[in-house]
Amino acid sequence: MKKLPRKTREFLRHRAEILDVALELFSEKGFHNVTMQEISRKSEFSVGTLYKFFPNKEELYRALFLEKAEEFNLAMQEALERNDDEITAIRNFIEQHIRLFMENLRFVQLYLAETRGARFNIGMGMENEIREKHRAFLEKLSGIFKRGIEKGLFADVDPHLLALSLEGIIHAFLVNHLEEPESHPFDTDLIMKLFFGKVLKTGVEGSSTYDGT
Repeated sequence: MKKLPRKTREFLRHRAEILDVALELFSEKGFHNVTMQEISRKSEFSVGTLYKFFPNKEELYRALFLEKAEEFNLAMQEALERNDDEITAIRNFIEQHIRLFMENLRFVQLYLAETRGARFNIGMGMENEIREKHRAFLEKLSGIFKRGIEKGLFADVDPHLLALSLEGIIHAFLVNHLEEPESHPFDTDLIMKLFFGKVLKTGVEGSSTYDGT
């Protein structure tokens, strides 16, 4: 791979430093309570220099979200594209989720606080771009469930619903962990057990309604 010119490397390094500082400030104070002047002071770049990288605060914020979303998407795709059996692939997916969340807690907190986990109010088209990336890896996850169903490993349920359900459980663990990290640690085995195992004990009234017996 050809080495980038020094000026290009320097440009990218400075841009990354600005985005890191912006993420720190946005996660602490929220988008509307941060100014370009604050980002300038914290990053030790002049305001004029910031505007050479980003025309305004909205575009800086947009770049931060889209680049993080792409980073998450590529990592999830990588986890799902390994040549593993379906159950191992699901475990890889969960473990990759946990790793990404733990390594990017500031961004995750910002995402949940600013968007409530669903909608973006800043940046025309950003919501659609994020959703497209999300849809891409959900399709891969659905494909793994589909193969597992065809092999008789999983119940004959809509693979897309299975993918959404698994992601929902993982995100519920995330929210609990953010609120009380010591009381609610991330636990891959527990997530696997809740998703694939039985929650109701055998013999409990009504359990046969849900276990297929």
